[in-house]
Amino acid sequence: MTQTAIFNPFFATMFLTLLVWVYMYVRRINFINSQKLRPKELAAPGVLAQISPPSVSSPSDNLKNLFEIPVLFYALVLYLFVIQQVDAVYLNAAWIFVGFRVLHSIVHCTFNLIMLRFYLYLFSTLAVWFIAFRAAFIHFGT
Repeated sequence: MTQTAIFNPFFATMFLTLLVWVYMYVRRINFINSQKLRPKELAAPGVLAQISPPSVSSPSDNLKNLFEIPVLFYALVLYLFVIQQVDAVYLNAAWIFVGFRVLHSIVHCTFNLIMLRFYLYLFSTLAVWFIAFRAAFIHFGT
């Protein structure tokens, strides 16, 4: 296994963020146009969030989520690459993280079933914590 293999899930997560970002803007622009809102009406902080239905606000909320736990994931991937410790276990955990984050984003941006979304978020986050604890154990165990 090459050390660079860890960048496949790394970039997959980045491209997920890009897709959610584009989807958020499509939803927002469609809402703004359908309601015939003018930019001046949306200038105050939080106004768009207050008047937006869930179909518009959920993608925005999901985008914010993609700048929380995934930031730890990016840092861990870079750490593992720098210390040349990428192995199949880390790579599989990284793909588990990505898979559950993709599912989480799909649920969050569409039908938004809260308990399903919660479990998808939980499993993705557990994969990151597994990577972090394993990396720390190896780091401090040496």
